[in-house]
Amino acid sequence: MGILSWIILGLIAGFVGSKVVNKSGSGLLMDIVIGIIGALVGGFIAKALGIGTVDGINIGSILIAIAGAIIVLVGYNALARR
Repeated sequence: MGILSWIILGLIAGFVGSKVVNKSGSGLLMDIVIGIIGALVGGFIAKALGIGTVDGINIGSILIAIAGAIIVLVGYNALARR
């Protein structure tokens, strides 16, 4: 995937993940960063489970990236509360 694809996928996944976990977006740049990290985490977990990979801007990749973004945000919120 190209850098533009990662940015677009990161924005979508980060925004949706932020809405699910925090009930509000985290800002454009933070949503992109959260989404890209979420796509990496979600892709790693999905590949390990044999579900699929993040290989472009398609429904499967977006869902995996959103799940990864939610995992990242829940983990971050749990660490931030300590």
